[in-house]
Amino acid sequence: MLNAANTVFNERILYPTYEIIGGEKIMAPSANLFHSSNVVELVFEFRNYFRQNKNGYVFADHVDVHFPDGSIYKPDLVVITEGNKDIMSSNKAIYGAPDLVVEVLSRSTRKNDLTVKKDTYEKFGVKEYWIIDPLMRIIYAHILCEGKFELDYEYTCYDDDEFKDLPEEEKAATKFEISPSIFPDLKIKLRDIFSWSYR
Repeated sequence: MLNAANTVFNERILYPTYEIIGGEKIMAPSANLFHSSNVVELVFEFRNYFRQNKNGYVFADHVDVHFPDGSIYKPDLVVITEGNKDIMSSNKAIYGAPDLVVEVLSRSTRKNDLTVKKDTYEKFGVKEYWIIDPLMRIIYAHILCEGKFELDYEYTCYDDDEFKDLPEEEKAATKFEISPSIFPDLKIKLRDIFSWSYR
């Protein structure tokens, strides 16, 4: 008899996960450890914030997000505000634009994350889109302004030696925390997001 773990494993083989991107069915690759660590840290931060404030929801890998054009994406992280919870019309998936989407770049997903996925999120009104480069320790935060994404800020997580070598002007402009525009009182330390890099 199969135990629960084997059942889940076998179901993933029989029913592999995929996305529909540009009308094509594309397999959703497994995350590496850097990638997974970034997502876990963000989930932790948002979960604790929502537990205290009761004003939103956070979901991670392999949650289907359906868009009106037939696209089905599995963002690395999805945040939905309390006022937008109607898009969670089923306990199986999300139907409509989340308020914040996070994608972590990898070799196999980088092109789509930066192009077609970004265009879809923009077109259907995702308010904020974070693109994380786990190797460079950079977060590109895009805000939807009049229907178009604009780069709000490029957050770089420097180690001590890198920061020490920066010009004074860049040191003064460096931000050590990131805050979602939809929850400006939530302050997330960059070093917490990229904590795997500092172990």
